[in-house]
Order: sequence, then structure tokens, then C-alpha cells
Amino acid sequence: MKNAREVLREGRRTVAYFPGGGITGGLYQLGALAALEEGIEGFRANALDGYLAVGSGAVLAASLAGGLETQRLYRALLDPADTFFALERRHLLGFDVGEWRRAAVALFGAIRNAVASARKAPVETATDPWKELDRLYDVLPAGLFSLEPFEHFIDGYLERRGIGSLFRDLKRPLIVPAHDLDTGEIVPFGAPGHEHTRIARAICASMSLPLFFAPVRIGDRMFFAGSTGNASALDLAITAMRAETLLVINPLVPVSARGGTKVPTGHGAGAGVRDKGLLWVFNQAMRIGEQARLQAEISLLSARHPEVEVLVIEPTAVDAVRFMDSPMKYSARRTIVEDAFRSVREQIKNGATSPPPRDDRRSVV
Repeated sequence: MKNAREVLREGRRTVAYFPGGGITGGLYQLGALAALEEGIEGFRANALDGYLAVGSGAVLAASLAGGLETQRLYRALLDPADTFFALERRHLLGFDVGEWRRAAVALFGAIRNAVASARKAPVETATDPWKELDRLYDVLPAGLFSLEPFEHFIDGYLERRGIGSLFRDLKRPLIVPAHDLDTGEIVPFGAPGHEHTRIARAICASMSLPLFFAPVRIGDRMFFAGSTGNASALDLAITAMRAETLLVINPLVPVSARGGTKVPTGHGAGAGVRDKGLLWVFNQAMRIGEQARLQAEISLLSARHPEVEVLVIEPTAVDAVRFMDSPMKYSARRTIVEDAFRSVREQIKNGATSPPPRDDRRSVV
């Protein structure tokens, strides 16, 4: 089985796949790319033959496809005074006022009807109020937060860096898949027929994870992230981009908080994932599912396209505990990027690879 240096030096048509994973996932991917550039002669992340990405991975991929250098992005995220990519909390945590207003109006109507029904029904048969309350499922907002502020931020970032706002403006091919909310269909934004879509809007569609973010309208259709990693779209790297080598940088691995590893929380060091609360319990469940889905999709892809070499780079479960700290903290961002760089660089230097899962066409750093 080949290691990263052997795979990426073959001069084959190489496409990178960057799953989502939030800000921490993008930080890991950037650190890993910086290590690959240092450790592999001739490898340049912004000179690949194509990029397939979702969510935070799509922001990184759009930057590279637009010609920006990995080292410039790396420096920007290490220096808190650098305004090259000045992402702030407010860009991601803006409430969707329109959705909450719609939900409030519908909720008021349901409560009013329930009260009226309770007054009319005999006590012994007063079941109508519960029927009205059942409608509360249908008045919940489509998402807690809006991605509109983030979209404006990405639009401005792409414009300031001279990248352009449309997929057709990019120097290298980029595909950002998202799901049609009403049909479940995967739409490959950036592929032929979809290259006139605004990059920022497609990125937001690919990261509109259910419960957290409301679906995004593109044209007359609504789109959302069917899953954080969207591994079901992996085949696009071959069918639409003709990849001969597929580089996967996957930050979505389950965290391991056993063996004395301390979990960072807002109230001190915790002993396990449970101490991080509801959202990280959900996050851990999502990571388990996404890693299993990615492994299954890679196995299927390798069976259908045995000529394609697949290289997977991902953190260890113990290293992933660092992702649990807030990425809005400068110290946490720096730790994630630098740890990813050191870990991947060391593994490339040592030629270390993990045993392949059932198929020797897949190499893992």
C-alpha cells in the first residue's frame, strides 16, 4: 500500500474532497494541506485538478480554486490581528427573523384554536385541545439561525481577494453539492449547467444543517445539507471531474475522551463528552455516522473504479478532542491548525499509513 508521498507524486489527475466539519474541520484541513505542501515535493493545494467540498470545506476549496495560497491562509488563521479572513461569531449565529416571525404567528393561532376548542368540548371528551397542540410540530421554524450574514461575509471575502462571485470565475473546477429539500436530489453546484450560481449561496446551501440553519433558496428551489459530509456525492469526483487520484481530508471522526483525556468545557475540564452538553452529544453521534458513511462510500467507489487511488487523511480520535474547544478562541484555532500540521507532517516523514479497510486501493495517513 502506498503512502501519501507516493500517491501524490505520481502526476495523476488529482481531485481533493473536503467534507464539512464546522470551523474546526476547516482548520484541520488547512493544517493538513500545509503539511502536505512542505512534505511532498511539487504538491500545491491550489494547483490541483479540481475540488469537491461542502460546508466549511467549501470555503477552503473556493479559496484554493480561486488561486489563493495555502501558506497565506495558514498565516491568516494563526494571527489574530490578520484581517485576511476576519470571520466573527456574528456571521454564523444570526437568528432567522423571518422564520421565527412565521413560527410565532402560527403558534399564536394554534394556541388560540386550542383554547377555543377546550371551552366548547365537554370535560369528559375534551380531546380537541391536544389535536390543536399536535399542530405545534408544523409551526416550528425551519432553522434556528440564518446563514445570510455568513453569505454576505463570504461574498465580501471572495470579492476582496479577487476570486469572483460565480463558479465560472474560478481558476480551477469546484463542485459544491447540496440537496433539494423537496425532492432529496443532489445538485452539484459548479458542475456544467450550474456554474452560474453564486459561490457564497451554494456554500451556504451545503452547510444548512437541519435544526441549526434554515434551508437556502437558489432560484425557485430550497436547498439544505443532507449531511455534514455529503459523502454520497463523492462519486462526482470521478464522474464529473475525472479524478485519477482522490485526496480526502476528513475531520469528521468520533472523539475519544477516555484514558484520562480532559474535555474542554465552559465550566472547566470535563471527564467525557456528556459534560459538553446536548450539542456535543449530537455532534458525536453525527461524527460516528459521517465517518461510517464516508468509509462505505469510499469502498463502493473503489469497487466501481478500481483504477482510482484514494488517499484519506484524518485525525486520530484522541487528537479530535481538541475540536471540542471553541474555534472562536484564538488559542484553540492556533492549536488545531498547528497540531494538524505537525501530525500530518510527521506521518508523511515516517511514511506511516494505517491498514486499509478491505481494499488496498485506499491509503490512510
